[in-house]
Amino acid sequence: MQIQVNTSNGVANKEALERWADGQIRQTLGRFADTVTRIEVHLSDENHDAKGGADKRCVMEARLVHHQPLAVTQHAASLDEAFRGASDKLKRSLDNAVGRLYNHRDRESIRTGPDGATDEGNTP
Repeated sequence: MQIQVNTSNGVANKEALERWADGQIRQTLGRFADTVTRIEVHLSDENHDAKGGADKRCVMEARLVHHQPLAVTQHAASLDEAFRGASDKLKRSLDNAVGRLYNHRDRESIRTGPDGATDEGNTP
């Protein structure tokens, strides 16, 4: 899984932030490494001159193997809160998307009995 972190001009300590973000993503989303080829993180300060408000934004996009990418956005008062909120949202989105892709194979059909035999011909 490749991780790319992009920051806007208003974000300080870019290199340290990139290393921290990479480690956090690998820890939080590492179990999706077989399904996700790349995660792009975009961190920005929408009001880098003004103080206060939820002006920090984190957009995360996950590129899935053979499927459409998933993207989430989180606004918060700090980059840390925005990043953590976006990673939680992306984790839930991946859980839902990957679960739909693979869990349907684990369910039994309503057309088969407990021993695996079909009910065709047993109808009155």
